[in-house]
Amino acid sequence: MARQPDGRIVVGVDGSPLSRAAVRWAARLAGLTGCALEAVTVWDFPCLYGDHGLVPPALDGFAPERRAAEILDETLAGCTAALDVRRRLPAGPPGPALVAAAEGATALVLGSRGRSAPPGAALGTVSQYCVHHAPCTVVIVRD
Repeated sequence: MARQPDGRIVVGVDGSPLSRAAVRWAARLAGLTGCALEAVTVWDFPCLYGDHGLVPPALDGFAPERRAAEILDETLAGCTAALDVRRRLPAGPPGPALVAAAEGATALVLGSRGRSAPPGAALGTVSQYCVHHAPCTVVIVRD
């Protein structure tokens, strides 16, 4: 039996332009409905992207969880000033981690594709996974 929604809007954040659009959309929805906003950036060593592509794990000082937190903070800056935003940094594959974070949520909001999707793809693999497996309403924000 499905749980009753607990009044959270969960938004997936990967730092991409569509992720930023999803955060703005989710923040507006949270503001209109009075729901809490929970921003989730998933990290999975070594599959974390930096400004110039995949960051090799052999770099001294490479801390994927810290970089995920930076991406989350950078993406949320300025978009959510009037809201109390919960931040989560789960480790693991992004699709399953976002689905788990959305358990009991009112909605899961995602950009239609992230940094690794092929140009022109309507949906990235994480968005596709979440559409098929999320336990709540999924909102896909497109460009």
